[in-house]
Amino acid sequence: MRPTLSRRRLLQAALPLLAAPAWPLAHAQSAYAGGKPLRLLVGFPAGGGTDAIARILAEQLKDELGVPVVVENKPGAGGQLAAQTLKTAAPDGSTLFLSHDHTISILPQVVKTPGFDPARDFVPAGGFATFVNAFAVSGGTPAKSFNDYVAWAKAQGGKGSVGIPAPASVPEFLVKVIGQKYQLDLVPVPYRGSAPMMADMLGNQIAAGTGSIPDFIENHKSGKLHVVAVLGNTRQAVMPEVPTFAELGLAGFEDVPYYGVFAPAGTPKATLDQFSAALAKVIAQPAVHERLTAMGLTVGHMSPEALGAREKAYTATWTRIIKASGFQPQ
Repeated sequence: MRPTLSRRRLLQAALPLLAAPAWPLAHAQSAYAGGKPLRLLVGFPAGGGTDAIARILAEQLKDELGVPVVVENKPGAGGQLAAQTLKTAAPDGSTLFLSHDHTISILPQVVKTPGFDPARDFVPAGGFATFVNAFAVSGGTPAKSFNDYVAWAKAQGGKGSVGIPAPASVPEFLVKVIGQKYQLDLVPVPYRGSAPMMADMLGNQIAAGTGSIPDFIENHKSGKLHVVAVLGNTRQAVMPEVPTFAELGLAGFEDVPYYGVFAPAGTPKATLDQFSAALAKVIAQPAVHERLTAMGLTVGHMSPEALGAREKAYTATWTRIIKASGFQPQ
């Protein structure tokens, strides 16, 4: 006759089986966005500075969040298309928008019908950097400094075309202010992001351009173009030889823009906090911090609340500048 297990031994044998599903179930319940892949929207083409930043972060966020992270480019209208996509996305954290100041703080003030209202349709999920915009000249011009460019433009009859990565953006307002101050007829030429603008600058199709330092840094270092002035209060560590516009006598552009990640309104706070914590860990990694800093970013984590405050302050600054310029929404 086969021996039988005592009740105690039977329970001891069964306990591991009874307990086995508990960890996977608990893990699934705590997974980011219910375990869905994360779609990280970018409002500009592949190959530009914002796209490069998104891909650096996505590579590490997948490990911190435990879900696949896919960068999805939706270029057009200065990030407007990506923002509209975010507005209609499910508010579960599975679709986020990595953006800088233009789409969030500037575009809603300069477009009559942007199709979204950041204050109503979005919530901050976490910020990771500030940066400055810059003015650069192509290798096809003899200019090696900002004053060289001004002198060269005057020698061309006082006229010139300057590339901008999006219409009605900080770069466009900068071009207009430069033209007024130096009595130049400068025409801002809008592109669908920085990548096509850079292609024309490198091909000497356009003599100058404005954009963020991450857009220009690699080609500046290689000498294919020259950054000749930067915005902000201080010179940038990645190009200390380049003066600020304030040093050159052009004040009013000291407030620096930001990079952040935004979610659809209604996204649970716990999900936002979970993403923000993962973002903080990623940008604290020495390799990631070094790569972003080398691109000209000032890296520093902002909680959802801190990013929201930064957004409001920057929006207020540019509300004043836009109104003072007399610009009418288009």
